[in-house]
Amino acid sequence: MNYRISTGMMYQQSITTMLAKQAKLAHTQQQLASGQRLVTAKDDPVAAGTAVGLDRAVAELERFGMNASAVQNRLGLQENALTQVGDAMARVNELVIQANNAAMGEDSRKAISTELKAIYAGLLDLANSTDGAGRYLFGGTSDGSAPFAIAGGSVIYSGDQTQRQVEVAPDMFVADTLPGSEVFLRLRTGDGRIDGQPAAGNAGTGLLMGFGVTDSTAWDGGTYTLSFGAGDTYQVTDAGGTVVTTGTYAKGESIAFAGVQMRIEGQPANGDSFTLGPAGSRDIFATVQGLITTLDTNPTTDAQRAAMQNDLQAAMRDVATAQSKMIDARASGGAQLSAIDDAAALREANNVTLQGTLSTLRDLDWAETIGRYQMENTALQAAQTVFMQMQSLSLFKLMG
Repeated sequence: MNYRISTGMMYQQSITTMLAKQAKLAHTQQQLASGQRLVTAKDDPVAAGTAVGLDRAVAELERFGMNASAVQNRLGLQENALTQVGDAMARVNELVIQANNAAMGEDSRKAISTELKAIYAGLLDLANSTDGAGRYLFGGTSDGSAPFAIAGGSVIYSGDQTQRQVEVAPDMFVADTLPGSEVFLRLRTGDGRIDGQPAAGNAGTGLLMGFGVTDSTAWDGGTYTLSFGAGDTYQVTDAGGTVVTTGTYAKGESIAFAGVQMRIEGQPANGDSFTLGPAGSRDIFATVQGLITTLDTNPTTDAQRAAMQNDLQAAMRDVATAQSKMIDARASGGAQLSAIDDAAALREANNVTLQGTLSTLRDLDWAETIGRYQMENTALQAAQTVFMQMQSLSLFKLMG
């Protein structure tokens, strides 16, 4: 077999060798310039694929962080709004106590009523607070328009009952702001468990000053009516009309029955009655509006003045319950803000772990790469030297 060596072949082999070495050197230079071991996926397909998955996980943590920032802003604004609502209700309570003074004149009551109207408008504005991005805090998931409005003299709610759950870390959710129905509408009356009120037609001066459950095991959750007869006698009947207890009324003493008690002051008239039963619910706006209506009246008889005092006593109880509701709502928001802080710590820990793994996969081993660069550069120079020497060779020089 004959082999033929030509000048062209020798040139081509030398050029191919130099180009290969230049390509390796250029790749190493790219690694040194970028500080990355993986310049292209072919450098290490398995590591490159793993790194892409980790990049997605890091990007997901960033999105969780943005979610947390948004809901933290909303919860912070909710806290501010509820603080102002609590302050407003504290002022309402002060005004009710002032108005409940028997020496209060009509002009003074009208002045209190005027201030209550301003507080009413302020509460409505707070209930329609926004998050600065055009979304309403207390609208639930229907937060694109104002959730509260006045219609027919009363406040209506157009939001929904849903409270968003926002993911702020992997498999970690926090609740968004409370729906307005939970904050402003569903407020228990009385002491939050039971409530009492006088009959509308009472003719005496009896005042319902207090009530409460004394024995939870004895109270069946029913409604009872305390009725007064002649000679300060009374009887208590249940919802079916069955007499539960009877007795003689003594001013200021509590009347106990069925695990509850009522305290009446003043002088009830024959035929007057008071009802005690499970607490209902009333919105905060109706409570304030009821106060305004009460104070805008001008009682002229003892019975009318007693009715006003009973209304003011009931309002004080309802306001106190509303204040407790605001405290509970603020506590709920505070718990979510604390959870956001915990989520931030979790995201940071996960991010550190992911970045460490990415560094292992992608970052350059500078000592190894610099050594390889020097070796590849020397090899390229050697190939170039061989090529230069080859250019001076000719087979014709060997013929003579």
